[in-house]
Amino acid sequence: MYVIRMKNCAFFARHGVHDEEERLGQRFYVDAVLTVDPAKGLDEDAIDSTVDYGVAFTVIEKIITGERRFLIEALALDVAKALTARFPQIREAEITVRKPNAPVPGVLDTVEVTVVWPQ
Repeated sequence: MYVIRMKNCAFFARHGVHDEEERLGQRFYVDAVLTVDPAKGLDEDAIDSTVDYGVAFTVIEKIITGERRFLIEALALDVAKALTARFPQIREAEITVRKPNAPVPGVLDTVEVTVVWPQ
């Protein structure tokens, strides 16, 4: 096994419980830690046998910028499921979604959630 890490993928989206979050939107940041079965990909130096991280980025982007979710937990799970469905060589997807402008009654840098799939 080997690990691919994609860090701080940034997207503008409209997720959250409050109507203002949908109306105004905000930046979301995603980290993907993908545990991959090497199969023949490493020995053959073949992109078709591994996870193309350019394609993986577009899979993440489609979910994050797509349909509104109320919970970033659900958003992270949907990303993990989409990546493992697209790339069968991914044995585990650990997805972290950060929401810097979470509506909390105080000052903080970010709220983040991490989901691992399959569980």
